[in-house]
Amino acid sequence: MPRPRRTPTPVIRITHWIGALSMLAMIGSGWQIYNASPILPFSFPSWMTLGGWLAGGIAWHFAAMWTLMGAGCVYLAHGVVSGHFRRDLRPQGARAIGRDMGLALRFRLSHAPGRYNAVQRLLYTGVLIVAALTVASGLSIWKPVQLGWLTWLFGGYDIARRIHFTMMALIVGFLIVHVVLALLVPSTLFGMVFGRRPAPQDPETVR
Repeated sequence: MPRPRRTPTPVIRITHWIGALSMLAMIGSGWQIYNASPILPFSFPSWMTLGGWLAGGIAWHFAAMWTLMGAGCVYLAHGVVSGHFRRDLRPQGARAIGRDMGLALRFRLSHAPGRYNAVQRLLYTGVLIVAALTVASGLSIWKPVQLGWLTWLFGGYDIARRIHFTMMALIVGFLIVHVVLALLVPSTLFGMVFGRRPAPQDPETVR
């Protein structure tokens, strides 16, 4: 007997979209803040930034940060209590990851709606870790005196800034991959928007 097809719960859907919008606001405002004191030999064009100037970027950044942290705490609590992390996101073994990665690179990785393959599990678990490092490094450069111990753990203020920027770049990379895969396998986007899956079909394959 086939397993029932799970759909994203309302908590997952709501926190997903709040988190997505908050993350976009944080990235745009973060680039505005970065432009005030670049750590690399380039700046972001104004159309890619949010806030208009340094103080505006900071205001947007912190507003989005608290919104993201609130949604993140709800998502984490739900993921633990509901078993979502254990059931859906727990990474699989190296063999399964290698197999699915090879299929993904050849655009032959099948996807059954409501189930997570080894590549998805690895990416989603990885981005949660990156998000935690982003928050921690962000706090360390926000309050380098009050949270001096945290800044010290990151190797000092300047290194913490570079770590924060690197984590942001990884999140941007994840978002690009995530959006491309959602467009290639639209049933996942359908379920995240409407809370239900399209009519049952054979597992979709990204080709």
